[in-house]
Amino acid sequence: MQCPDCGATHIRKNGKRKGKQNHICVACGRQFIEAYEPHRGYSDEVRRECLKMYVSGAGFRAIERVKGVHHTTVITWVKQVGEGLPDAYAPETTPEVGELDELETFVGSKKQDLAVDRR
Repeated sequence: MQCPDCGATHIRKNGKRKGKQNHICVACGRQFIEAYEPHRGYSDEVRRECLKMYVSGAGFRAIERVKGVHHTTVITWVKQVGEGLPDAYAPETTPEVGELDELETFVGSKKQDLAVDRR
């Protein structure tokens, strides 16, 4: 076994961490384990599919049920993608036609009719 930094072969055991043997290089003092596991996580394909589902209108918990990815993970992915987007859209030309939704709201207070006889 060799030190990953200096390549020295004078290595000592240095306890265990998370069930794996920890080693230390006598020459440079670097601590390391013999074999590192690759990063566990979701593939880019799963991430892309979850984000497509979100953009298509699926809720976070619906994505969780279908894909098996926890909803807070999907929320984190959406936030990461959102940070890369520009703050506001600045069109080069002003559109000539706009669209408004018809929405009527009641503003004020309703007065109770005290003249109604309730028997």
